[in-house]
Amino acid sequence: MIDSAGVSPIEVAQRSPRRPRPWAEASAAQLRAVHGVMTDIDDTLTRDGVIEPAALAALSRLRARDVAVVAITGRPMGWSEGFARDWPLAAIVAENGAVALIPGAGGVAVEYAQDEATRAAHAARLAAVASRIVREVPGATLARDSAGRVTDIAIDHSEFAHLSAADTRRVVALMRAEGMTATVSSIHVNGWYGAHSKWSGACWMSERLFGRALAPDIGHWVYVGDSTNDQPMFERFALSVGVANLQRFADELQVWPAYLTAGERGAGFAEVADAVLAARAARDVSRAPATPAP
Repeated sequence: MIDSAGVSPIEVAQRSPRRPRPWAEASAAQLRAVHGVMTDIDDTLTRDGVIEPAALAALSRLRARDVAVVAITGRPMGWSEGFARDWPLAAIVAENGAVALIPGAGGVAVEYAQDEATRAAHAARLAAVASRIVREVPGATLARDSAGRVTDIAIDHSEFAHLSAADTRRVVALMRAEGMTATVSSIHVNGWYGAHSKWSGACWMSERLFGRALAPDIGHWVYVGDSTNDQPMFERFALSVGVANLQRFADELQVWPAYLTAGERGAGFAEVADAVLAARAARDVSRAPATPAP
């Protein structure tokens, strides 16, 4: 597949600092050890905010083979709750590590990385920074999903509004000047107070759901993403994968994933799922007892 700039994933892999390889070259031995997938949502599973059929089918195939999938996103708690209920996921970590939505027999449980008093103390500061950004950066608007946010703010740069690269950088700079953590996803600039992150959310869910620390277990997980805010995850996971539309951010990436898929968005995620499942099937066959001779 060729992107809109006429560059293939293989060409990107050849010229990038880390030299990511095509996902088709992932080690079979590594894939056989995988017991779970962590993934971004926007433009990794979805297109224009809607999950792509290929991604939803891949999630179902993974669930059927007991491969856990944890989605980690900058989207808000309110936006994520329905997807945590309807998609075959072990959990969604929303608002960049701040909120966990865990489906179960009694519905979706909501848990927070920060206590209620801390969240309340931050609320007024978040509102003040949001007002300053909208006032000082021409064209800056709050993301349409802002009503569902409880721990951060989001400025739309590419979903329903458009900010230039320079204005996007200005939003990031204003957030950081106000003492916030700020990251840029494929659609929003997110800012928040606190030490949580996609990585801390991943560690939280590994402990919370599976009773295992993530760092020593990381070789058993794949991470899939599509944007600059996935770089801390790309850096930590040996099996880190960018879907092909990651190339949109080629000039801004400092850390590339280990691998790139041929397909974009949901098709790329399906490539990841199918490789994991094929390796698992091969592993199961090799472990099956031999049939005794008649």
